[in-house]
Amino acid sequence: MAASNCLPEGKSIFWAIYAVVIAGIVFTCFVILSSVYTSPAAGAATSGNGKPFFLGAWLFSSSPPTSLSPYSPPLATKMPNTNQQIEPPPVLTRAIWDAPVDRRMPDLKSFQLTKEMVEHHAKGNVIIVTFGNYAFMDFILNWVKHLTDLNVFNLLVGAMDTKLLEALYWKGIPVFDMGSKMATNDVGWGSPTFHKMGREKVFLINVFLNYGYELLMCDTDMVWIKNPLSYIARIPDADILTSSDQVIPTVTDDSLEIWQQVTGAYNVGIFHWRPTDSAKKLAKEWKDVVLNDDKLWDQAAFNDLIHRVVGRSVDDENRLFYAYDGTLKLGVLPSSIFCSGHTYFVQAMPRQMGLEPYAVHTTFQFAGTEGKRHRLREAILFYDQPTYYDSPGGFLSFNPGIPRSLLFEGLHTVHSHFALVNYQLKQIRTALAVASLLNRTLVMPQLWCRFDRIWYGHPGIIEGSLTRQPFICPMDHLFEVNVMLSELSEAEFGPQIYFREYSFLQNPLVPTYVKESVLDIQLCDAHSQGCNVSNETVSQDFIKFPRNSTEQKYVQVFSQYKDFKVLHFSSMVDVFQGFSDKARQAKFRNRVQRYVGIWCCVENRTPGHIYYDMYWDEKPGWKPEPPLTASDDHPPWQTN
Repeated sequence: MAASNCLPEGKSIFWAIYAVVIAGIVFTCFVILSSVYTSPAAGAATSGNGKPFFLGAWLFSSSPPTSLSPYSPPLATKMPNTNQQIEPPPVLTRAIWDAPVDRRMPDLKSFQLTKEMVEHHAKGNVIIVTFGNYAFMDFILNWVKHLTDLNVFNLLVGAMDTKLLEALYWKGIPVFDMGSKMATNDVGWGSPTFHKMGREKVFLINVFLNYGYELLMCDTDMVWIKNPLSYIARIPDADILTSSDQVIPTVTDDSLEIWQQVTGAYNVGIFHWRPTDSAKKLAKEWKDVVLNDDKLWDQAAFNDLIHRVVGRSVDDENRLFYAYDGTLKLGVLPSSIFCSGHTYFVQAMPRQMGLEPYAVHTTFQFAGTEGKRHRLREAILFYDQPTYYDSPGGFLSFNPGIPRSLLFEGLHTVHSHFALVNYQLKQIRTALAVASLLNRTLVMPQLWCRFDRIWYGHPGIIEGSLTRQPFICPMDHLFEVNVMLSELSEAEFGPQIYFREYSFLQNPLVPTYVKESVLDIQLCDAHSQGCNVSNETVSQDFIKFPRNSTEQKYVQVFSQYKDFKVLHFSSMVDVFQGFSDKARQAKFRNRVQRYVGIWCCVENRTPGHIYYDMYWDEKPGWKPEPPLTASDDHPPWQTN
């Protein structure tokens, strides 16, 4: 009997064991999934005062935003063991440039700015911070790269939109969410959104000071060239060290500016704050002031507050002085080494004074964000994507060959300045045409100017500055870089013409195979002996080429040299007869006329604006005067 009951009884036991095993597997999987999807911020949300800060909608909020992140995880049903040590989330502990390997974006709550986050990234109680929106992604990466190249890693980046936050996270950049929900496009100087960004900076300063950390706050359009932390540590008594728009040096070494001689505004693009009572008091009032007027520029408000009291020196050794409420100790960083766009790119002040610059801020420039980027490229201070350093069609460069008389002889006047500039414009105009014809990217030459470009009246250069006449001037002094980079209608302006900065071929990031693949082209008189080019493909890296060649001649000859990455011409004087297609010639003319523009301003001259013109040489009696009527042949009315 017992034997006859064995099978049913064993079957029941089997199903019971099977059910227990299945239940165990399900429970284990559920626990694992719960731990994976639990927000990494669980352990970070109770640091400092226990409340993370969101910087958005003008004010700080001590609670998370009501809208859910698109990456919000499911609610965890398993409560963490509060007696167990919770490891910091990878968002905090991952090394800079150490990109995450997992494919899942953490919940946005993981990126809330907390005291614990600052603690993980600060060093020596100092944190270096910048912030921006997605439009400045490449500037931010450039900013981080320069710091990490200097072995400086105590930095954080604030993201004003989710697109930037995600992009920086996947690059391995320590980023926090500012909750600003800002648009991802370039906001433009002076716009309402620009002013909002300034207010966010003021909010951030208040947060970091209240956390108890020293803060080196920077704009994204600046670059660190030398580690600034040792310099700042030399002046421990300062509540605030600020950069300035000072263009006339007050000192000849690396000490702070003589504050009594500083006439330029204090610039909030680079400044260091210590969490002292005076600094916190100023930060709070600064926040209150900008919140009361949404059109107020944050830098103007800062200057007004600082100048409320500008009194006696703290000491003569460090050149600190009392400001704001009479107790705040302020120092002005020397503009010779914490450079503005003028002291670095125009005056070359560090080089002239034999000093090593710590930083350069792209102020005092034109052509907007494109102009800032191009200036950094000219100085080989910008890291572009690898594709920037090569071009499928190759490059074209030339020697400008400026006569000595144009550079060094005669007085520095508007007319001598334009004689120098116009000589260069004519050659560049030809080079643009040849580059367009051969589908190559033009490497711009160095540009020389006799007069500076400033938005206020001056006698050629700023008196008291170190600007030498003539000087190598940034491209945005003569050209509308932003227009050259814009997508103009091909139907009206012909094909896009690409260009690179004058220092391009000296940039270490340009591949060796580009730098070494150069065809030197020596121009010659078509009727002179030996001035001929064989129609057969040759392997030599030097040829002679006749001046005043036709479009057909260019196509015929240089189709044989497509494999050369760089065509380098000995000159661009009388090199090209022009496009045979009159319609294309007219479109090209329309395009390049928009590449140059206004130069402002001339002292004691009404009106004080003068214009460059790419076709000045074809207009008898042309003078660099502004257009007064629509019939004048200067921009902005010139179309043919």
